Amino acid sequence: MRTITSWDIFCRVVDNYGDIGVCWRLARQLAQEHGHTVRLWVDDLRAFEKLCPAVDVKAEAQRVSGVDIRHWGDDAQVAALLAADAHPAPHDVVVEAFACAAPEPMLRHMAELAARGAAPVWINLEYLSAEQWVSEYHAMQSPHPRLPLVKHFFFPGFAPNTGGVLRESQLGAQRAAFDASPAAHHALWHRLGVDDLMREQPDALRVSLFAYANAALPALVTQWEASPQPVICLVPEGLAATQIADLLGGTAARTGARWTRGNLTVAVVPFVAQEHYDPLLWACDINFVRGEDSFVRAQWALKPFVWHIYPQTDGVHLAKLDAFLARYTPALSEPDAATLTAFWRAWNGTPALLNWSDLVAAAPRLRARAATWERSLVQLGDLAANLVAFCEKQVK
Repeated sequence: MRTITSWDIFCRVVDNYGDIGVCWRLARQLAQEHGHTVRLWVDDLRAFEKLCPAVDVKAEAQRVSGVDIRHWGDDAQVAALLAADAHPAPHDVVVEAFACAAPEPMLRHMAELAARGAAPVWINLEYLSAEQWVSEYHAMQSPHPRLPLVKHFFFPGFAPNTGGVLRESQLGAQRAAFDASPAAHHALWHRLGVDDLMREQPDALRVSLFAYANAALPALVTQWEASPQPVICLVPEGLAATQIADLLGGTAARTGARWTRGNLTVAVVPFVAQEHYDPLLWACDINFVRGEDSFVRAQWALKPFVWHIYPQTDGVHLAKLDAFLARYTPALSEPDAATLTAFWRAWNGTPALLNWSDLVAAAPRLRARAATWERSLVQLGDLAANLVAFCEKQVK
């Protein structure tokens, strides 16, 4: 009987931060909470550095936060890194994140182990989706066409018979401690360079904005300007900040830049390391998030949130958006469900439906819904623990 204690995780960065965000969070949780050995292979270390400033973008091999990090280059580079490692063979589990293909040198090693009856568990960690079909395809197998290997599809999800979503064991306690600590809030605002704004406008609505370039953003900025309650928007350097700079003008979209128009103040804040992102979500009143990792973190923040799903040219992303809304909104009143649905659809391609005042009016009920939603997600178990349990079953 074998025991799962070690992992190879392969990640190709597709949308700048989402893919590596999920893989880095999973790798750290496996190492820090489960005590496992984790080797994380990443093709784009510069994107990784934004989430983890400790990463050396020039290093082919390094260790950060208890995780062995390898730069995923061509097959010759992978073979050389494996040969140089103290553990050159595949680990107990090989994870291809989001349908990326493990390199040939790794597959050859996996096949050699399989011939000796000790094949690693081979996982394709899929994208997160709320669609109904996910439960049907979760844990399905796919034999390799030419090697004695079998791949298992592991789907994160929001329903039973899925893998759940990532959540560290101490997250709830950390959030509660932060919420109860004015000093922690002050330290956050100071670190972001906006403590003066928070002192001067204590009654302002605090909004975090993490989004792709968005056709609805000009309409939202206009509504923020006319808002009866002051709005402080905190936006990290990136696509959304650049778009706001183009709209409001006069200052480049760099950390420290600010714009004030009407009842709106926008501040560009540093792009924080992944472990510092949660406090920002906890401290804001409404959070705009994008992709997959920040989408999940917003659900654990217990605040109203708006999701900018990764856009796809064929419109498949809109079906995924509606699938999540179909799970999330039934517990709301009809008017509040309609408000949230209209705003999310507006934010994802139908700007004419955008209504900020309706969203703010619904915010107290959306906060209550966030709490009941959290309880339902916790019952599914967290993705890292579910993945460990699944892999253990495959080797017994």
